Amino acid sequence: MKGIVLAGGTGSRLYPLTRIFCKQLLPVYDKPMICYPLSILMLGGIREICIISTPKDLPVIREFLGTGTDLGLQFTYIVQEKPEGIAQAFLLAEEFIGGDPVTLILGDNVFYGDYFYHERGFARSVREFSEGGLIFGYYVSNPHEFGVIEFDRDFRVLSIEEKPAQPKSNYAVPGLYVYDQTVVGICKALKPSHRGELLTYS
Repeated sequence: MKGIVLAGGTGSRLYPLTRIFCKQLLPVYDKPMICYPLSILMLGGIREICIISTPKDLPVIREFLGTGTDLGLQFTYIVQEKPEGIAQAFLLAEEFIGGDPVTLILGDNVFYGDYFYHERGFARSVREFSEGGLIFGYYVSNPHEFGVIEFDRDFRVLSIEEKPAQPKSNYAVPGLYVYDQTVVGICKALKPSHRGELLTYS
């Protein structure tokens, strides 16, 4: 299993601070924001990690994180010239992914809770993953403001809808995905959304 941290975007909602600072390196409590998604991948036993970010921010992130060897990790860095959706990250990282399954996590989301630190939680999900995909959901009271997951009775994902007027559940997509090695081929067949983004869901 390999990991991808998608640390793109301009951080426009944090202007003017992000005009001069990288959003993912802004402090959240006692560490830079990007350390939180990295720690989730590490809890899953993932050691080969690709960091994808903008031409402006990637050099600063690389200077901060280095090669990863001091953390027992191996970092690969890839520039995302223009943010065009989550699926674009898999296409950019095609060579890095190779024939392995991959976990993608957004670089500006903070994940917490017992599930991530329990032996039978996230680490087990990653360890036992074999094929298809896993999409993590988080219960919210205002689902119309998020990408919302629709499930069947067995919690298999039927659809994900972005900011629906009539949400089909209260579970939002927090930005943590696990896919098998077929994900790159699937992403190559996708067509851009009306916003010009390649989405891993429709």
